Amino acid sequence: MEPRLKDSVSPDLMTAIQLLNKVIQAGGADQRVLELVHLRASQINGCSPCVFGGVHSAKKHGETDERLHNVVTWRETPFFTEPERAALALAEAATRIQDGAPGVTDEIWEAAAAHFDEKQLSAIVLHIAMTNLFNRVNHAVRQQAGATW
Repeated sequence: MEPRLKDSVSPDLMTAIQLLNKVIQAGGADQRVLELVHLRASQINGCSPCVFGGVHSAKKHGETDERLHNVVTWRETPFFTEPERAALALAEAATRIQDGAPGVTDEIWEAAAAHFDEKQLSAIVLHIAMTNLFNRVNHAVRQQAGATW
């Protein structure tokens, strides 16, 4: 499968992405939580470049192979804290909004709100949304794992 875009993205787009990333970082959510939700949303969407990059980035922030290999099965493993589980559930619910899916239920939101303040929740939700955006763009242009624009 060949990528459909070979040129780099516009500087304006990169500026916008950098600004959104600054907003996310300013939200005060733990970086490892952000890495986990990025990886889980990317796994759900089958986005190989985001899974590849997400694993690389998570390792740079101190994540272990054991936990990274088990993000896909986070419910069945003892490796994640309650706040991480709440964030992963939020990531799944916000990502799986296909026909008939309930999306983010009050129960899922309340579980996340029990562990994160509003600023942190805003950052996590924005990070999930940006991940889903990148997942969809990567699918459309057939971006390959390990490649950069």
